[in-house]
Amino acid sequence: MVREDKSTWKSNYFMRLIELMDEYPKLFIVGVDNVGSKQMQSIRMALRGTAEVLMGKNTMIRKAIRGHLENNPNLEKILPYVKGNVGFVFTKGDLCEVRDKILENKVAAPAKAGALAPLDVFVPKGNTGMGPEKTSFFQALNIATKITRGTIEILSDIHLIKVDTRVGASEATLLNMMKISPFSYGLVINAVYEAGSVFSPEVLDITDDDLMKIFVQGITNIASVSLEIGYPIVASAPHSIANGFRNLAAVAAETEITFKEVEQLKAFLADPSAFASMAPAAAAVEETKEEAKEEAKAESEESSDEDMGFGLFD
Repeated sequence: MVREDKSTWKSNYFMRLIELMDEYPKLFIVGVDNVGSKQMQSIRMALRGTAEVLMGKNTMIRKAIRGHLENNPNLEKILPYVKGNVGFVFTKGDLCEVRDKILENKVAAPAKAGALAPLDVFVPKGNTGMGPEKTSFFQALNIATKITRGTIEILSDIHLIKVDTRVGASEATLLNMMKISPFSYGLVINAVYEAGSVFSPEVLDITDDDLMKIFVQGITNIASVSLEIGYPIVASAPHSIANGFRNLAAVAAETEITFKEVEQLKAFLADPSAFASMAPAAAAVEETKEEAKEEAKAESEESSDEDMGFGLFD
């Protein structure tokens, strides 16, 4: 009877996984290390109505996917990511919004001996509230202290644990004594699957402006190459026309040839003094602006002098 129940459970799991993969076009492949059942329940509740969370053994996940490749060959791209302690978050919603909800649900956790530190841990300077009998413990960790009003005071900030290193027993004990929970655990997004493609979660941070900058830079590079080799394309055409016009203007300036677009240029070259009257007018406008600024500044200073920093009824 137990064997039949287990077989039925596996069959239902395979069906559920395939149903979700067929129903949802997008999914997150997430790591679930250090995530307890209570926290997982909170995550499911936070994602309710937005996404579906499914965990399982890697062997079962691979078997289910391989059995469904005939109907959806793109699922094979997920297989390399099914390793370690992983699960899936299926969604039809906006990937960035779902991603944010996933990452928001983290729980503070104490440092455990032997655990891999996900970040650098610092112990701040200041009074610890511990009695002098703990001094030898700090000395063993090479932490400079002094006794202040009967309690131990740390003299400077201490870089206790470095990221991606194992937490030592002494470091874990110290942090627990000081009631410091330096780590936070939750689902970690390893990869994203959408429309048959698997990509890094960092891609979700790329904005439309970023894409536009990259696109414009690419067009600029292509246009530069086109101009250099003399091979006209749509991207280089405006530059070619502008360069051609400058060449024509230069020829017109040195010869009797003229056309509408260079008439003012030729007039200036023929008699620069005719345009000299425009310079004083522009200078007069700038001078007027400067005078107005000076007057406003003087009025402000006079008003300040009259007040002498006192109010009317002081």
